[in-house]
Amino acid sequence: MNLSASALRCFSLLGFSLLGFSLLGFSLLGFCAGNAATAATVPFVATQAAQVQAVTSQKAAGNWFQYGFKPMGTQAYVEVYAADEQQAQQAFAKVEAEFSRVNALMSPWVEQSELSLLNRDAAKHPVTVSSEMYQLLKRAAAVSELSQGAFDVTFASVGFQFDYREHKKPDANTLASQKQWINYRYVELLPNNQVHYAKPGVKVDLGGIAKGYTVERSVQILANMGIRHALVSAGGDTRLLGDKLGQPWLVAIKHPRQEDRYAAQLPMVDSAISTSGDYERYFIEDGRRYHHILDPKTGESPGELMSVSVIGADATQTDALSTTLFVLGLERGMALIEQIPGYEAVFINKDRKLFFSSGLQ
Repeated sequence: MNLSASALRCFSLLGFSLLGFSLLGFSLLGFCAGNAATAATVPFVATQAAQVQAVTSQKAAGNWFQYGFKPMGTQAYVEVYAADEQQAQQAFAKVEAEFSRVNALMSPWVEQSELSLLNRDAAKHPVTVSSEMYQLLKRAAAVSELSQGAFDVTFASVGFQFDYREHKKPDANTLASQKQWINYRYVELLPNNQVHYAKPGVKVDLGGIAKGYTVERSVQILANMGIRHALVSAGGDTRLLGDKLGQPWLVAIKHPRQEDRYAAQLPMVDSAISTSGDYERYFIEDGRRYHHILDPKTGESPGELMSVSVIGADATQTDALSTTLFVLGLERGMALIEQIPGYEAVFINKDRKLFFSSGLQ
């Protein structure tokens, strides 16, 4: 993680600034005892799971430009420091086009997307896919291996049975029959960009990695345009390009139960943060919360944590890891993140207590 000197001072002097430390009922409990925090409240620019504060004014000297749009079923936000409005508009158009391109390639809900065609045919015979799809499947498989299957794109074999808007879930018999198809090893990555599904019921959904991938690609597009200070955020994934004109960006972790509140703020430079939470898509039935993050081993929603945020250099990786740690839970998730150089995590458990990996203490 690339942090400026001022950001490092914030971490060492303040730990984390908890917004409404006592007011919101949060307790600051690091994985090791003895952490302290300073209560603070500050205005934030609204995105979603990760909220971003402008350290300077939103249009410093008229050169900060912002744009919002709704791709991939979520809200996206772009902020750039550009030479003029024309450059900013070009930047926004390229970012929005990139989101549209990746969605058309990787959405399981677009009938003719490459992923939909893969799900349709790959159990019948090997399917040749684009290098881009193949490489992202390889990255997903690497996280699956690292986490011993806690991250698994074949969760869709059960996930397609849920409709969170309609409060629909699979019954016990359907769940039992469908979860047998969840196993990342069933997605066979063959030579020459070919993919084969080893079992007939396997379905893949890249929702746990594709938005972070798109955010990361969008920031690289901005950098290639000559832009040096920017932010791209979509859903729970945020990538920062450079700093906020000599100061760190301040990124806040959303309160998982209060829409207009935040749990912690982090000073960050040229890095990414992804948050996975049980409040994004869910319904409650008989006192139980059914949400969109599924444990591949059970096909059901884990209940130990409310959210996990992962900070690191690459939004593709932080996206996949935040989902992974949520599934693993606090103890196993903390053990895993401590083994990954350059990546840190913030956990909020069901008791609304915060836990930080060692690099954030």
